Amino acid sequence: MRLTIAGLSVRIDDHPILSDIELTAEPGEFVALIGPNGSGKSTLLRTVYRALRPAGGIVCLDGDDLWAMRHREAARRRAVVTQHGDVDAELSVAEVVTMGRTPHKGLLEREDGTDRAIVHSSLERVGMGAQAGRLFSTLSGGERQRVLLARALAQQAPLLVLDEPTNHLDIRARLDLLDLVRDLGLTVLAALHDLDHAAAYADRVVVLHNGRIAAGGPPPEVLTPELIAQVFGVRAHIGSHPITGRPHIAVASPLE
Repeated sequence: MRLTIAGLSVRIDDHPILSDIELTAEPGEFVALIGPNGSGKSTLLRTVYRALRPAGGIVCLDGDDLWAMRHREAARRRAVVTQHGDVDAELSVAEVVTMGRTPHKGLLEREDGTDRAIVHSSLERVGMGAQAGRLFSTLSGGERQRVLLARALAQQAPLLVLDEPTNHLDIRARLDLLDLVRDLGLTVLAALHDLDHAAAYADRVVVLHNGRIAAGGPPPEVLTPELIAQVFGVRAHIGSHPITGRPHIAVASPLE
């Protein structure tokens, strides 16, 4: 799935939030959105998962206008995992993931053997197959995010949209989730809070600042000490992680 965003602008209460956004995610590419709080990351994602209609510009999936699609068709093409999944806590894990099959079912059509197989496969893929019968409310934060990711996988959509999916997770859960997402082979557009995670996992990063794109490209080319100082107001050292060999960013408070 190729995602193309062209000339996108968003206004809320007649106040400009995003202006002239141009962004492309190629099939199978992991694109990370980074930027300070209030830079427009979540707003941009909301236009992609159709929670906020843009004031101008276009969002296309494989050349088709996302906002011109029927809701069911859009849901078959892109799935989303937000920071706070809106889920009835008394549902079982399997029931939560089964919700991901809704775009593929008729109004009164119940799940069948194919749906159950997809739900089982999605749970196995995120390492939660043995927890299918547990209540969602009994899970840890990391487990809940895995289940919400499984629900997105059950949609079988080729584009995955993630809004700061590692927020509130412990270190191990963060790395496990990002490793999992990186290996899915889907087109991924993810807002990430941690620069080090963006550098280590993304094929390309897009830097938002004051509602505009400040830079975009491969992490080593974009995430320079100069840009990080300009956009985030901190000092940065760019190196290679001593354990993984991936790009590693260490930051410190700015010099007085």
